[in-house]
Amino acid sequence: MKVNEIFYSLQGEGHHSGTPAVFIRFSGCNLKCSFCDTEHQSGEEMSEEEIIQEACRYPASHVVLTGGEPSLQITAGFIDRLHEAGKYVQIETNGTNPLPHNIDWVTCSPKPGGRTMVVNPNELKVVYTGQDLTPYEEMNAGCHYLQPCSCSNTEEVIDYILKHPLWKLSLQTHKFLNIR
Repeated sequence: MKVNEIFYSLQGEGHHSGTPAVFIRFSGCNLKCSFCDTEHQSGEEMSEEEIIQEACRYPASHVVLTGGEPSLQITAGFIDRLHEAGKYVQIETNGTNPLPHNIDWVTCSPKPGGRTMVVNPNELKVVYTGQDLTPYEEMNAGCHYLQPCSCSNTEEVIDYILKHPLWKLSLQTHKFLNIR
């Protein structure tokens, strides 16, 4: 698997915001979002065993698979191995690819230009750029989060949420706290 980085921090967005987590950032993505704020192209090849050993160096049981787009590389067997190591596995995905059945928490963050295949995520987290949210409101998600685009349109997002109370506000708290 090609991994961009593995690091330990607090989850900064969505339902698990504030939770200590080991982030496994996979390299590569199948979409090219104009607002992407993550460098995920570079990386090194790592075996499942090497990834799990690195994740186990940290005290948190919560692991976040992120990217780029982690669904391009992960398998059910890899998730099983993380579970065997005592990890709770969350994925942050654009939802354009099928996911292994054994992920504990699915955060789907659909992006422009992608056809969303993940239709029943635990949480839906949409980066708001003024787009029509009607298709996302029809998704059967446990929580619907709306997130400002790089904190640039927070007032617009708050106004939308106040008019459409299905949505909850998700802020990139890690950016406010100046942590990874």
